[in-house]
Amino acid sequence: MAIITGVIGFSTIENYTLTEAFYMTIITLSTVGFTEVRPLSDTGRIFASLLIIGNIGIFAYAVTNISRFLVEGGLKKLFQYRAMEKKIAQLKDHVIICGYGRYGQEIAEHFNRHKVPFVVIDNRQETIDDLHQRENTPYLQGDATNDETLEEAGIERASALIAALPEDTDNVYVVLTARQLKSNLKIISRATYQKAERKLKRAGADHVILPNQIGGFYMATLVTKPDAVEFFTILTEKGDELVSFEEVIFDSLPEGKTKQTIKELNIRKNTGANVVGLKTPDGQYIVNPSADTVIEINMGIIVLGTEEQIASFKDYMTRLIHPEEQA
Repeated sequence: MAIITGVIGFSTIENYTLTEAFYMTIITLSTVGFTEVRPLSDTGRIFASLLIIGNIGIFAYAVTNISRFLVEGGLKKLFQYRAMEKKIAQLKDHVIICGYGRYGQEIAEHFNRHKVPFVVIDNRQETIDDLHQRENTPYLQGDATNDETLEEAGIERASALIAALPEDTDNVYVVLTARQLKSNLKIISRATYQKAERKLKRAGADHVILPNQIGGFYMATLVTKPDAVEFFTILTEKGDELVSFEEVIFDSLPEGKTKQTIKELNIRKNTGANVVGLKTPDGQYIVNPSADTVIEINMGIIVLGTEEQIASFKDYMTRLIHPEEQA
């Protein structure tokens, strides 16, 4: 812009040709001190002086903004954001958390404790500033209802999505968009009002959680069954030896392992984990199954144990289902 202004000014005031005007503009802006094409008139000198002052002002403004960018950590944020993009691009079988409010933060904390890969999506600047300080929480700033944002979060590689936005209508849009992008994605959504539950399931949510309903049930149970609640709290309490549940689905069984009972599989003896439930292929649950219950293909086994026992259980089941991988 300064060069164009100089060329027009010198051409108009001094009747220079375009080449002469361009040359005068360059030596004026660069202040190299080469000889003038022709001696300038008083008006030309005033114009040249103003051009130099203006150029110095623009240069000073640019230096100030660049310095502010560097001092305020803008460059550092840029590098961190690029590193975050690369980290997210490498995620696989992760969970996408849409919304980093009270529930989103609790979910992220739980996943960090259990080493579950995840990425957070939120569009509020104050939330992004907070996430920026958490090195173990990958995040994206954007609208989770947009296809591009979910694709950037790696939805095609994700195993599940949790819609934890404060507004039910926003969660409906998130669920609808996610289901269209990936038909077999596991989708869980929160809902503030019960009337939104049906809409969310129609949009494609596999599970809909109503925090207010769960909170009311929890408080009522504290009155009627306080010991049971305390026991469950112990199971999920933070500690050195974290206790949790795990489910493994029998999608195949090797020859000789079909139609075996829980007792014959010796899960408790080989892993230390306890079988507390089964999920049949048609979606029915069996709570506290007997040792004589036969395990079928596509049946889910739900066990309870410490992190070490759960890890041992997963390894045992992998060796059982895919013995060729251990060869």
